[in-house]
Amino acid sequence: MKTLILSDIHGNLPALEAVLKAEAHYDSCLFLGDAVDYGPFPKECIRFLMDKMDVGVLGNHDNALANNVDCGCRGDFKRFSEETRAWHKTLLDVSDLRFLRALPALTQAHINGETLYLAHATPQGDLFRYLQEEEIEPAVEGITAEFVLLGHTHIQFKKHVGRTTVVNPGSIGLARDGGQACYAVLRDGKIDLRRVEYDVRKTIAALSVAPISEFSKEGLAGVLLGKSSMRS
Repeated sequence: MKTLILSDIHGNLPALEAVLKAEAHYDSCLFLGDAVDYGPFPKECIRFLMDKMDVGVLGNHDNALANNVDCGCRGDFKRFSEETRAWHKTLLDVSDLRFLRALPALTQAHINGETLYLAHATPQGDLFRYLQEEEIEPAVEGITAEFVLLGHTHIQFKKHVGRTTVVNPGSIGLARDGGQACYAVLRDGKIDLRRVEYDVRKTIAALSVAPISEFSKEGLAGVLLGKSSMRS
């Protein structure tokens, strides 16, 4: 049985499509939050999740858009987020917002007799905190699961804590460590971190005609091309 583990799509449909082309056959799909903000195709990404996601959780940007609250991101990226979120609100309908609002902060999946614990930023349900490597072990203390799956940082990692494997698949739509789409695959009790090239110029071209500032267009293009890093 093959399970796709996706996180931080951020409206980047070309990146999502590249992952789906690379992993054309899978049995289930898990989502770790943040379908929206930053990218030009939020509706298409939400509709994919509506159709194909088996289990998923809420991200800080999903929460901000669906519930009209602050996303908790930092620095210049706050402006990127606010501008694209205002635009995304004009692209989504009631059913899209209802889908986002229904996502839980924490949940579990059970696959082939193994328990997977899903959260966006922390296993305690905090949507905003960026866990450092030395914080992972205490963060998963007391959680009984073979796998703990986290997103939010946009950086891939895999760490073993006792009998639990803690995994961040990285970001599909806005990776911090290069202009690729990052994700993970669970098969036969093991999780592999994977990444694929995608047509980033298509995403940048769609952003270039978006109703956002040139500052945000140029800044997001730099991240998409792997020229600058971010925390979202």
